[in-house]
Amino acid sequence: MGDRTATTDLDSRLEGHRVELTGYCYRMLGSAFEAEDAVQETLVRAWRSFGRFEGRSSLRSWLYRIATNVCLDLLKAGNRRARPVDLTGPTPLAQAALSPRPENTWLEPMPDGRVLPSTDDPAEAAVARESVRLAFVAALQHLPPKQRAVLILREVLAWKASEVAELLDTTVASVNSALQRARATIAQREGAPPDTADPLDEEQRKLLDRYVAAFEGYDMAALTALLHEDAVMTMPPFDLWLRGHEDITGFMVTLGAGCAGSRLVATEANGAPAFAHYKPDPDGAGFVPWAVQVIDVSDGAVTGMHCFLDTPRWFPLFGLPDRPQESAS
Repeated sequence: MGDRTATTDLDSRLEGHRVELTGYCYRMLGSAFEAEDAVQETLVRAWRSFGRFEGRSSLRSWLYRIATNVCLDLLKAGNRRARPVDLTGPTPLAQAALSPRPENTWLEPMPDGRVLPSTDDPAEAAVARESVRLAFVAALQHLPPKQRAVLILREVLAWKASEVAELLDTTVASVNSALQRARATIAQREGAPPDTADPLDEEQRKLLDRYVAAFEGYDMAALTALLHEDAVMTMPPFDLWLRGHEDITGFMVTLGAGCAGSRLVATEANGAPAFAHYKPDPDGAGFVPWAVQVIDVSDGAVTGMHCFLDTPRWFPLFGLPDRPQESAS
């Protein structure tokens, strides 16, 4: 009975770290599914070797050491996940064509609930949210793996340099040097972050309500009024991306015309507003899953529409139904 209680207690203690470890592995790997696999491997290794855990560090630190090693092993293959905007220039509407790339090319969306631990500290919550933004996670992918780990541990998780040095079996001087180089790379790559509040302020809620109304009504004049003049639309797994409200709305009424009459259902992804996008079923009545949209908002306008189209993967990950609730039969 005692052994069973101890096992249950250990399982519970390990499981209590799952969300924050998933957030860490997601930032390291840029993939929702690889992150969850990495965390599962971390917890399995911890469970198997717990008898050798001597308590010289906290359980949390020990788990991060294991998770870091799992991620570094996965990153040895050299694949760097990206957004369409990282790979090519914008496509003029006249040349728009839908060319897919393999799924391991792409930075993947992630539901907030799987990576953002609950906290009573607003500043800590804000840092966590900003550090899972698509642009920030994409910028991380440009760092060598150990620099990536240093930056996340120091800047996002607020570890001391000495703690990071111990975790990576290196020196404080080496950690500080890696952090300096990583900061310089991120500053070049990330660009201006979106300014959506958490929770959304009244103006942002109104903007998103207008966005939903314009998109569902396929009202291109109303949508144009909401989009920043340099707004970006991406559609992984296609490498096509569009810049500017004219090309975005032009695409929506040509190659994207099948989305007229769609429904959007609010969700949350990457610390940003997001929507489950259901389009009319081309084979009959009702709606079918089409995309998870992650929306960037800055200065009172929509600056990014990131549409992840591989819905057989994304809808289950986000716990989304196959039909919007109001039309479910």
